[in-house]
Amino acid sequence: MLGEYRISGRRAADISASIERAVGSGELRPGQLLPPLRELAERLGVNPNTVAAAYRTLRERGVIETAGRRGSRVRPAPATTGRDHIRVDVPEGVRDVSSGNPDPALLPTLAAAFAAAAAEGDRAPVLYGEAPVDPELARIAREAFDADGVPEGPLAVVSGALDAVERVLAAHLKPGDTVAVEDPGWSRTLDLVPALGLRTVPVGLDDEGPYADDVRRALESGARALIVTDRTQNPTGAAVSAARARALRSVLREHPETLLIEDDHGHGIVDVPLHPLAGATRHWAFVRSAAKAYGPDLRLALLTGDAVTVDRVHGRQRLGPGWVSRLMQRALVRLWADGAVDTRAVAAAYGGRRDALIGALGRRGVVARGHSGMNVWVPVPDETGAVARLLHAGWAVAPGARFRLSAPPGIRVTVSTLAGDEAEALADAIASALGPAPARSYV
Repeated sequence: MLGEYRISGRRAADISASIERAVGSGELRPGQLLPPLRELAERLGVNPNTVAAAYRTLRERGVIETAGRRGSRVRPAPATTGRDHIRVDVPEGVRDVSSGNPDPALLPTLAAAFAAAAAEGDRAPVLYGEAPVDPELARIAREAFDADGVPEGPLAVVSGALDAVERVLAAHLKPGDTVAVEDPGWSRTLDLVPALGLRTVPVGLDDEGPYADDVRRALESGARALIVTDRTQNPTGAAVSAARARALRSVLREHPETLLIEDDHGHGIVDVPLHPLAGATRHWAFVRSAAKAYGPDLRLALLTGDAVTVDRVHGRQRLGPGWVSRLMQRALVRLWADGAVDTRAVAAAYGGRRDALIGALGRRGVVARGHSGMNVWVPVPDETGAVARLLHAGWAVAPGARFRLSAPPGIRVTVSTLAGDEAEALADAIASALGPAPARSYV
């Protein structure tokens, strides 16, 4: 059942660590069945309750799942390994359109902003006990939220969008609770939720955002939280439309205790209007990251929400990092004040590259999605075969399995650095990769 791997340990912590090490190293594979509780207890010479405690710890950590009499098995995407192992190693000479990164040429220079922030810090050093949010950043952020129709709420600064999602989920949910997530959706979120001991329920979506009926079914089945990407959804490029927002708010009002988390993934790189859902439920959080517009290494996101949620986030921050560097916050203020990013120009650049590829694919009879942002999602009948054929043709794309729960297979193409003359060549390669495999004759 377990091949050559032998689970070891006498205490629950040791047993769970033994299994988790094996999952992380690949000795125990996704989907692999674990020994029945009593069988493993007898083999290790321990009380069955000890093994039960070890399995419970692994379930809460998102490493294994249990389905009643069918037993316990390693999760299809265990939190220990994450979805990063579902990727393509890009050989030298192969064009990489798999990364999900922004175009470095469209990112602003940071030196002047950080120099100005450092000079301000020299004049007025930030010391322990001071406010965790820079007052000027709070003012600018609140003005921007107001302009976009995000409800009034206190503000927190966190280390990126995923940090915000984790803190908000942990502030309200307990292991075993269910979270409704977009499918296809952001791979980090799909890993994070089970890593917190939470369950996921998939919600389908189109270019206008999550389907309202899917959200309703998820909430009626017991999901306690919903995570929605408002714009430039990763990997499909979806953006919540005004009509879809009305439908989703209507569903959420029927379930006012739902924890709503919105990720404005495209802030600063998209000119599609924002249609927030915040305020339709009692507890909500709205996240706006600086990473896509100003650079992935600028690990900073703004979080607003209802008073209880933001207060819990602040409270947990005080027990951990304390605050996000005010130096970094002041640098972002300077970048905003100087207009370092021309949102319209960046959105137009990504939009032109995206439309060029989608148009080229359409002329070859290939359907693709990419309403906003820097990614294009291409449904494929054979994901593994398509990825392999494209790699052979000189193109590295991201396997859709990184972003899916139960959605049909696909591939994600990042167009952020796609040159104008590359769209036709890439479309040719994709169309060829989706066709039937070449016939082989044997003698």
